[in-house]
Amino acid sequence: MTSRSRRTAVTLAVAALGAVAGCSGDAAGDGRAETRHTHAPGQGHTSLAVGDGTQVSEVGYTLAGLQVREQPDGIGELRFRIDDHKGEPVTDYVEELTKELHLYVVNDDLTVFRHLHPTRADDGTWTAPFDVPDAGGYRVVTEFVAVDEGGNGDHVVLGRPLAMPPGDPGDTAAADRVVDVSVSQAPTTGPDGELRLVVRDRAGGPVGLGTYLGAYGHVTGFDTATGAMVHLHPLAAPEVTEDGAELTFHSEIEEPGDYRLFVQVRVDGFLHTVPVGLTVARSA
Repeated sequence: MTSRSRRTAVTLAVAALGAVAGCSGDAAGDGRAETRHTHAPGQGHTSLAVGDGTQVSEVGYTLAGLQVREQPDGIGELRFRIDDHKGEPVTDYVEELTKELHLYVVNDDLTVFRHLHPTRADDGTWTAPFDVPDAGGYRVVTEFVAVDEGGNGDHVVLGRPLAMPPGDPGDTAAADRVVDVSVSQAPTTGPDGELRLVVRDRAGGPVGLGTYLGAYGHVTGFDTATGAMVHLHPLAAPEVTEDGAELTFHSEIEEPGDYRLFVQVRVDGFLHTVPVGLTVARSA
């Protein structure tokens, strides 16, 4: 693993939306940014994300017990745990964007992408049904906020490779023919990057965006060279003109290079996942 892929390439630009309860953030002076989530009363603050999905363990947390089970109906099931530094399953989480844990499955070629929300059992085991169109090499990435012993939230991104059996092809991102997404402004590296995306229908006209998991859009991207993940959410509601609906994202991408984004937006009640290429230049 290169030093580039070990760096924390993930930044969560939390959507500053009035409709999203507890989703605002500001950087703390000690380097541990404060981001409000749905903590219970008396709990502390949540850190910025640590990890980029290329490591199985970060800051005392480990993605453990990863298994694939084939079901009689042909749909597979992923099973795993998040273990703490004592090797015990984590069962106390903070909801982030309405879910305790977000699970991403992406193949090595970055042509297949799944964003899943698994179910947690009382013993800390997570399960999620899944389908992929082709067997082969994949990476499973988990993103979560675990409550630590001090009552603070540890925002962590873990990942590990996995050989997948084939399943029901279903709908792939590349097959979407309804929504078009293009980059109107590419970010540069550093803490003040800004990404702008324009969402249109296939005729080039504007669309009305609904919300998905409390935000007007979700962007999950991967460095094509290292597999490091970036995860962004829009800063505000879209600006809609005759040219389309434009979403603005704050980014803190450390490394320049080519990224493949999977943009998820809800249009006319349907969730669309659209792959978009992005080149991030080094800031001057």
